[in-house]
Amino acid sequence: MKIERVAFIGFGEAGQTISRGLLGAGTAQIRAYDIVPQAGFPGVEMARDHVDAVREADIVFLAVTASSSLQAALSCLPGLREGQLFLDINSVSPQRKIETAARIAPTGALYVDVAVMAPVAPYLHKVPCLIGGPGAEQLLPRARAMGMKMDFVSAEVGQASAIKMFRSIMIKGLEALVTESFTAARAYGVEDRVLASLHETFPTLDWETLGSYLMSRSALHGKRRAEEMREVAVTVREAGLEPWMASATAERQDWMGRQKGPLGLDKLGKDANWREYADKLLESRHKLGETKSS
Repeated sequence: MKIERVAFIGFGEAGQTISRGLLGAGTAQIRAYDIVPQAGFPGVEMARDHVDAVREADIVFLAVTASSSLQAALSCLPGLREGQLFLDINSVSPQRKIETAARIAPTGALYVDVAVMAPVAPYLHKVPCLIGGPGAEQLLPRARAMGMKMDFVSAEVGQASAIKMFRSIMIKGLEALVTESFTAARAYGVEDRVLASLHETFPTLDWETLGSYLMSRSALHGKRRAEEMREVAVTVREAGLEPWMASATAERQDWMGRQKGPLGLDKLGKDANWREYADKLLESRHKLGETKSS
C-alpha cells in the first residue's frame, strides 16, 4: 500500500479529525500548518508556514475558514508543483472555487473541488464527499486506497460544491426553523401540541429526536454554519435569485453561535434534549434581546 505524503493547510477540527483517521489507517504521512499555533498532535509534523507544509506533499488539503480560503490558497502557490493534488474542502461558493482553481492551475498542481457531505467527526477520514475538477478522476483511486469515501461528480469545478450549497439551504434551514419554532413554542407552553401536529403531518419523522439533533448542531457549530450559509446566499444570488431563506438562516445560525459560550450550550451533553437548549435560550431571552412578544 502506498503511503501518501499529505499536507493540511488549516488544522482545526476538520483537519485534525481527518488526520486522525488517516493515521489510524496507516495510509498517510502528515504535515500541517495553521495560522493559530497548535499543540503537539501525535503523528503530525507541524510546518513553519504554508509553503513549508505543501512543498513535499503528494496531496494537499485546504481546510481553513470560508472567508480565508482564497488567501490561504494563494499563500501555498510558491510551494506547489506539477502533479500534486490540491483538495479544496472548504464550504465556499462555486465561483470562489472556480477562482481558486484558476490561481492554482499555473503551478501544475491539480485542483479538486471537494464537498464534504456529512459531519466529519463520526466518520473521520471516511466522511462522504463529492469531488470534481481537473484532479478529481486522478484522486479517486488514491482516495479509495486511503479508505476515503469520495464520489466523482464532474470534471468541472463548482458542480460538487453547488450540490452541497443547495442541500445546505434545506439542512441548515431546517436547523434554524426547528430552533425558532420549538423554542418559541416552549415559551408559550404549547410545544407538545406543536410536535403532535408535526407528527400528524409527517408521521415518519421522530420530531423529538430530530429536533434534539438539529438544535445541537446549530448550538455547537452555529458560527461555522453561518459562514457557510453566507456563501450559500452568494451562490443563490449568482443563480439569479434573491437568497431570502439562506440569508435568514445565516442570521439564526450566527445568533446561536454567539449564545454557545455565554449560555453554556456547549456544556450540555451530546444526547441533550432540545428542551434543554430551549430552556437555556429562554432563561436569558431578555438579555439576548428576544422576548416572547417578538
